[in-house]
Amino acid sequence: MKPATIDMLRAHLLVASVTAMGADTLLCVTLPMLPVSHTFFASMSFRLFALALIVGGVVVAREFAQVAFEFAVKHDYATAGGHVSPVAIAAGCPRRWLVVLHLRLTGQAFVLAGH
Repeated sequence: MKPATIDMLRAHLLVASVTAMGADTLLCVTLPMLPVSHTFFASMSFRLFALALIVGGVVVAREFAQVAFEFAVKHDYATAGGHVSPVAIAAGCPRRWLVVLHLRLTGQAFVLAGH
């Protein structure tokens, strides 16, 4: 498998894991207030809801990361590199971590510019 493909898969798994962790934390906080039987959490409907929530979290994260990348390119914090040249990201980019996330999710090569 190509390194770019592995990096893309790792980025997607990271976003899915963070989404699942956030959902789990929210559930643990609200569980004492919910009038729901504990058997509900072993049901197929809950599992499908959890899966949909995780997939939705990945989609939302991808959208936010893409918007951040487009902003960075528009305001010259990043170059719109092609398949041959890597994207250069300026050190002063306000949403640098989201731009990097977008590039990892899409499998694009990038370099982080210094100060």
